[in-house]
Amino acid sequence: MKEPLRSLTQEMIPAVEQAMEDVLLANDRAGDSFYGMMHYHMGWVDESFQPLLANAGKRVRPLLALLSARSAGGDWEKTVPGAASLELLHNFSLIHDDIQDASPTRRGRPTIWNLWGVNLAINSGDAMFALAHESMIRMVDRGVPAKIVVHALRRLDETCIDLTIGQHADMLFEERDDVTVEQYLEMIGGKTAALLSFSTELGALVAGRNKDIVDHYASFGKDLGMAFQVRDDILGIWGDETVIGKSSATDIVTRKKSLPILYGLSKSDELIDLYSQSENGENFVQQVVQLLDGVRAHEFAQAYEEKYANSALTHLEAANPEGAAAVALRQLTMILLNRQA
Repeated sequence: MKEPLRSLTQEMIPAVEQAMEDVLLANDRAGDSFYGMMHYHMGWVDESFQPLLANAGKRVRPLLALLSARSAGGDWEKTVPGAASLELLHNFSLIHDDIQDASPTRRGRPTIWNLWGVNLAINSGDAMFALAHESMIRMVDRGVPAKIVVHALRRLDETCIDLTIGQHADMLFEERDDVTVEQYLEMIGGKTAALLSFSTELGALVAGRNKDIVDHYASFGKDLGMAFQVRDDILGIWGDETVIGKSSATDIVTRKKSLPILYGLSKSDELIDLYSQSENGENFVQQVVQLLDGVRAHEFAQAYEEKYANSALTHLEAANPEGAAAVALRQLTMILLNRQA
């Protein structure tokens, strides 16, 4: 990680972590199972609720919010509770996603539902959703005008609706054979890109910028989120297993309807027939990849990734970010767009 992104990250992320610990009562309720399950999910404790430093995720969303705030001329420290709110909302969605997907692990550890059951996991997700709102409200305590905080709360809920609509569509797509590329792009616009969009929007909003600038920051985050997800789709088929940490065949074996898969299905009847079979072996995976390569599905998806990436950078420049935070924001953008895992 290059300067100034490294130094700003080292300054900002601990502040976000502290804000999340404050709202989740990490110190006051240590060992309490209600809060402990959330502390476990956040990577702060083990399954016995004893302190532990586990893989807690990259904290990309709060970092985008704080870099956006500073690059837009605002006081990033005032934005910290709002940035923490974004991460809490993201983790609420992950807790529920793990239940819906029956995922036994996340970040190399058993998921909440896998340890304590579905009912308690749902309750933990619900609590984290509520605490995300509590954290957003705390921006008032840092001097952010109440009018801006109320608007941010409205946008938080609108974002959550977009996110859950996207998740709803994603689950329905699992049972459908007629999903189009356009429908898929609309789905990831909600499930993945909406929260990234609000992250960058929030920074400019708290900085007090006008609507045009706020909209450019929001569009930057939205297109960055779209490119990020398409990149994930590409890595899910053609990624290096030693880098991404999982089999690159996973998306094929699980019949995930990612962008390259949907394009391939629209171009190859042979792939449709193959995908309808129950086989999941290595030969099956190789056949699917060969058919995808035959219709240039990788190139198709890559073109969309580049389209969204270019649009994101165009909106970022139109927002006219300033200072070291602007450089860091561009650096973070390139890291996300060029990632190999």
